[in-house]
Amino acid sequence: MQGTINRALAPITKQQGTAALSKLTAAIFTAMAVFAGSAHSAGNDTSSVNMSPGVTAVGQSIFDLHMIILWICVVIGVAVFAVMFYSIIYHRKSRGVVPAQFHESTKVEIAWTVVPFLILIGMAVPATSTLLEIYDFEDAEMDILVTGYQWKWKYEYLNEDGDNVTFFSNLQTPQSEIYNSADKNENYLLEVDEPVVIPVNTKVRFLVTANDVIHAWWVPELAVKKDAVPGFINETWTLAEEEGIYRGQCAELCGKDHGFMPIVVKVVSQEEYADWLGDKQEEAAQVRELMAQTFTMDELMARGKEVYDRACLACHGANGEGGVGNAIAGSAVATGELGQHLNIGINGVAGSAMQAFGGQINDVEMAAVITYQRNAFGNNMGDMVQPIDVFNYKKG
Repeated sequence: MQGTINRALAPITKQQGTAALSKLTAAIFTAMAVFAGSAHSAGNDTSSVNMSPGVTAVGQSIFDLHMIILWICVVIGVAVFAVMFYSIIYHRKSRGVVPAQFHESTKVEIAWTVVPFLILIGMAVPATSTLLEIYDFEDAEMDILVTGYQWKWKYEYLNEDGDNVTFFSNLQTPQSEIYNSADKNENYLLEVDEPVVIPVNTKVRFLVTANDVIHAWWVPELAVKKDAVPGFINETWTLAEEEGIYRGQCAELCGKDHGFMPIVVKVVSQEEYADWLGDKQEEAAQVRELMAQTFTMDELMARGKEVYDRACLACHGANGEGGVGNAIAGSAVATGELGQHLNIGINGVAGSAMQAFGGQINDVEMAAVITYQRNAFGNNMGDMVQPIDVFNYKKG
């Protein structure tokens, strides 16, 4: 064994050492070239090993900064390892090399202080420029208030010239896919019922906060990632240069259903955005008109089922059998005093998974879903709740 070790560590000629070092260096640079090729071909492919520049100027700046720092680190790494392997090959003990003595060398101490300092300055200049660009909120053309809930997002388009447009965005992935009774589609857990719609080539400022716990609003291709903290409003912005659909997720561990609150942003033309905004404002006007109407039982039940399937089914079951939440079928709440049922639906139950839906669905939807719960699943209470009843309950 000792002989084998000695042969392995036997002196080699300088030519052999140079050849070995050349091969090592060539291998390192080949690996770098392969990585550079994969990085360049990555483009907007978020499944590749490299990050994506996205569809904004800021995203491109972040990508460029990332590549600059990456190559600085690669050059440093190659230089350090080249010197290290050269020293191992030519200054090992088996060649009889006597270690140099340069303790407390002023030149060496100056070198290992000045060189890293210059490297850090070289990194800091482009990093500072990019950060200033990221935090430039001036000249925003529109504002959207983003509020995180467990586990959904609320969006409010702040409009100085008219009524604000407000809606919730909920996960739309079917329960059958989540519980593996159906095949998962390519956008599994990344589909919502109401996407955010913004116009292309428009600077949009997002005011990000939360209603309950800390969330984070993250859309990589729009170069946006900002914490949503209860009681605070954080700012971020984007200016998308390409139309399309861009997907993101909550990037903060916000509870057991953290993976069920995706973000979908739809970037459209100015004309399409104007049409969408007009439709949303018309919907809000229609809701105000509906508030003054009296509905039949059939109308309330039909609308209530739609609301239940969207907002209640995941916790209370398709047939009111319960699950994460309590059962609706035969429950003391759904068959009990109407005021208590309204109170729980509007204000939720503190310390439980039952959220306050009074601010998440409008009064027409609340009246319909309460009516539905009291008359579906065999409850058959015969009660009808009208939108004005919900409005008066909240007011009183």
